[in-house]
Amino acid sequence: MRKFLQKSVWGNVLFALLLVSAVIGLSYFASQHKVQRDVTQNALNSLEPGSIAVLKQLTGPVNITVYATEQDARLGDIRKIIRDFMSLYQRYKTDINLTFIDPEKEPEKTREARIQLNGEMILEYAGRSEHLTQINEQIVTSTLLRLAHTRDQTVMYLDGHGERKLDGIANYDLGSLFGAKLKQNGFRLSSLNLALAQEVPNNCNVLVITQPQLDLMPGEIDKLLRYLDRGGNVLWLMDAEPLHGLERLAEKLDLILPPGIVIDPAAIEMRAPATWSIGASYLPHPITRNFNLITAFPSARPLMWNEKSDWQHHPLVEVAARGWVSRTLPKDKPSFDKAHDTPGPVNIAAALQRTINDREQRIVVVGNGAFLANSYAGNGGNVDLGVNMVNWLASEDHLINLEPHAAKDSKLVLSKTQLYVISIGFLLGLPLILVGWGAWLWWKRRHA
Repeated sequence: MRKFLQKSVWGNVLFALLLVSAVIGLSYFASQHKVQRDVTQNALNSLEPGSIAVLKQLTGPVNITVYATEQDARLGDIRKIIRDFMSLYQRYKTDINLTFIDPEKEPEKTREARIQLNGEMILEYAGRSEHLTQINEQIVTSTLLRLAHTRDQTVMYLDGHGERKLDGIANYDLGSLFGAKLKQNGFRLSSLNLALAQEVPNNCNVLVITQPQLDLMPGEIDKLLRYLDRGGNVLWLMDAEPLHGLERLAEKLDLILPPGIVIDPAAIEMRAPATWSIGASYLPHPITRNFNLITAFPSARPLMWNEKSDWQHHPLVEVAARGWVSRTLPKDKPSFDKAHDTPGPVNIAAALQRTINDREQRIVVVGNGAFLANSYAGNGGNVDLGVNMVNWLASEDHLINLEPHAAKDSKLVLSKTQLYVISIGFLLGLPLILVGWGAWLWWKRRHA
């Protein structure tokens, strides 16, 4: 009996030691290897894919200095709010360094940093810095994106002939969404009137040309062609209208511009005008890498090019697989005319490249300018595609990524009948099931 008790005691001791060792080992493993998983419906505790992609592009440390008191009369513990929010970013980039300075205890440092508000932050990366007075994912990610730009980039747009303005707010212009997004991403926007400027400035990283309403003078075209000869990069958004003098530019790029506009039955099925082209098929290229958003192009024109060219032409967007190119605007229900129409699919965007002056020159031509206009830029991924084009033209390939997707809807909408069934089930059905289960167990034990 004694031997049995001794064995039992030693067995209990051994079990206790193993249990304590296991707990210590698991604690150490948990402290060294952190595992987190967001199981909320809207991923409220995670960053959007676009933010994560931006963080992956930041190769060095990000230093964030927060000037905040320990308590704020209106917001409470600002430091905890900022610390909890930035922990989402630190989860994906561990070298984000967060430092807090109390403006009341260190007023001299606060004045030197030109801090205006309690809770103001300074983000520093690669020798660049920006102040933030508000904190949310869109603002922080956009700031990091601007800081990630390797150099100051200037995007100019041709002006003086009724073109769309990159900073304009009219429906026809491009400023409200597309231009605003470029500025948010760190690009400087500027207009260029070639009737006044001697040449396209050397600090122009990307020149945007949209549809002119008046003819350009021959001297202005000469300046554009000289800019191309110097290796300048261009985003040309042309509509299905007369080129007003830009024919020489098309010849320089070895482009062939058939007349007509694209008719896309897919647009009709989506209750859009037949003259809209729905972009859902994108050809492989850095601009369209991992791009799977639908785009919409009102009244697009087809693009073709001379295969025997010094330029490398890469199609980007293919539309109207079941559609065609029509030389006349459809009045009622559109129908294909074998005698005059050209069957799809149709290329409406292309990227051009060549090596000149020991550097790579990049051009993007789109047979539609309205897709980035204020009236239409909000459709699908129009702005995202436009920003990708500018990033590629500015040789910021590493910044080409998608914007964050919309969060899932967390609302559950039920009809009156569904609510009635659920209520009866929980209030009456479930209790009856439990009572029945208990009665059956009682009966079974009684007759066992």
